[in-house]
Amino acid sequence: MEIHFKIIGVLLMALALVHIIFPKYFNWAEELKSLSIMNRQMMTVHTFFIALTVFMMGVLCLTSTTELIETKLGKTICLGFGVFWMIRLFIQFFVYSSKLWKGKKFETIVHIISSILWLYLSFVFLQTSLS
Repeated sequence: MEIHFKIIGVLLMALALVHIIFPKYFNWAEELKSLSIMNRQMMTVHTFFIALTVFMMGVLCLTSTTELIETKLGKTICLGFGVFWMIRLFIQFFVYSSKLWKGKKFETIVHIISSILWLYLSFVFLQTSLS
């Protein structure tokens, strides 16, 4: 199981770093112009804190693998992470519209890879919390 935590650590840190390109890729400068300054800034701040949280999850997986797997506190943290990523998987299918990716090659690939990633994260964390 330790190797999975190392892999997850790297994947989560990479996922967090991808957030850096969101404002440019999604053209937030133009897309968010119609929003109030509060809503524009909230998008930026919340994206930063989501990325920071995901990055720190990755750091924790890389640096505290044994503790996460073997201690009661670690298993409780894994339960929380598992629920977090299971909810993210649910949102992937039941909140985001399929219109965002259907019929679009790149977006469909991202949708499939993301779904597999959310499932993998959920499984590893929940399996660890129950062992």
